[in-house]
Amino acid sequence: MMHVLPYVVSGWIFLVGCYGLATSRHLVHAVGCLSVCQVATYVLLLAVGYREGGTAPVHSDLRPHSRPLVDPVVQALALTDVVVGATVTALLLALAIQVAKHHGTADPDELSELRG
Repeated sequence: MMHVLPYVVSGWIFLVGCYGLATSRHLVHAVGCLSVCQVATYVLLLAVGYREGGTAPVHSDLRPHSRPLVDPVVQALALTDVVVGATVTALLLALAIQVAKHHGTADPDELSELRG
């Protein structure tokens, strides 16, 4: 059960973010929900890189092959994901503010120019 739990938690967080995104009535709320969806990827990446009994991949005090090591590539991807997520969130919030200034509303249903 413990091996599956992080994946289930990641999926649950993603679904909560998608539900909030689908029911959002404000652009800033939608951006927040999109950020929640991205948090699910952090949990997923950390779950993929986790090894039971593993240690950090620093070999200063360990004999080679004496203990399992966690995957440093996945940790680097998670860190990159955090940085990209913060950047995308800042950009989307700036766009939401500009849309609200230009159209006078941040409700996606009232933005008739965005309809196809």
